[in-house]
Amino acid sequence: MTDKKIMKKGSLDELIKKLKSGGKRVFAPVEKGGKILFEEVDSASAMAADYVQTTLSAKDVILPRCEEMMRFTTGQGTVSMEKAPDMPPPAVVIGVRPCDARSLAVVNAVYLKDYSDALYKSKIDNTTIIGISCAKCDEYCFCTSVNGNPGDTEGSDILLTEVDGGNYLAEIITEKGKALADSAPELFTAAGGEDKAKHLADVKVQFDVRAVTAKLPGMFDGEVWITQSLRCIGCGTCSYVCPACTCFDIQDETDGNRGVRLRCWDSCGFGIFTLHTSGHNPREVQSQRWRQRIMHKFSYQPDQLQVTGCVGCGRCSRACPVDMNILQHIKEIEAQ
Repeated sequence: MTDKKIMKKGSLDELIKKLKSGGKRVFAPVEKGGKILFEEVDSASAMAADYVQTTLSAKDVILPRCEEMMRFTTGQGTVSMEKAPDMPPPAVVIGVRPCDARSLAVVNAVYLKDYSDALYKSKIDNTTIIGISCAKCDEYCFCTSVNGNPGDTEGSDILLTEVDGGNYLAEIITEKGKALADSAPELFTAAGGEDKAKHLADVKVQFDVRAVTAKLPGMFDGEVWITQSLRCIGCGTCSYVCPACTCFDIQDETDGNRGVRLRCWDSCGFGIFTLHTSGHNPREVQSQRWRQRIMHKFSYQPDQLQVTGCVGCGRCSRACPVDMNILQHIKEIEAQ
């Protein structure tokens, strides 16, 4: 049962300082070089304001772009682990949009469902998510088309919605959220009958995601993939800004008989992603790679993991250097 409290806007700074004094790392959206990125902060004054969406999601806090998995040494016919990675201190991420918080269900389904990835689990278990509802949107937002909404609580431990007077309605959703609120009870007061809905962005439903998912298996050999991918240059930007993409590569860097194993983000849009050692590539052209991206998010993952691999944040369309718009493409697919 969600517990509702009021937190005065000025209390956010007090909360951050209290969390920091308790040994936690605090991450929040920060404006940096014209982009809005999640960075470690010491106060609320460092947080960016008046933005629709961050340039990159908070996924990087839990699943870094490149992370050390272990260090190892090699001998004559032997390999031994020298050092496991140090576990970082507990983290609190403030300012996560509801679409991004929902994306954690997709990442969790990949990393925790059949095999529990210990490195990822240690981070997700040690991270508290404080979401902030969306008061505005832009033409790239389509969370409501993939079963989300601008005030969705899924994935957040606490969700803040700015209400009248500049205060926040704090919805305390999980045990982690309750523990955080209980650690600073002086910052939270009882909520009244605040109407959250009137403070949320109006994001129109653009397509029926269930209809798209049902249609895709019959479109595998369709011409739509060729026409939609003609502009695609295979740069991978869409994957790297996506909060729900989970593909990775593992690389070993060695120096003599010592080395480090790294896990790095990867992209199914890259030409070498499926390149076999033999030289054969089952997805040898960009249209096949574009098809894989859409099928994976809207067909394979709903079927195999019971999650839609897209949360409607719109980042891929905002960031694409050749102006490919996933919302337009999905609407075209629905209309086929």
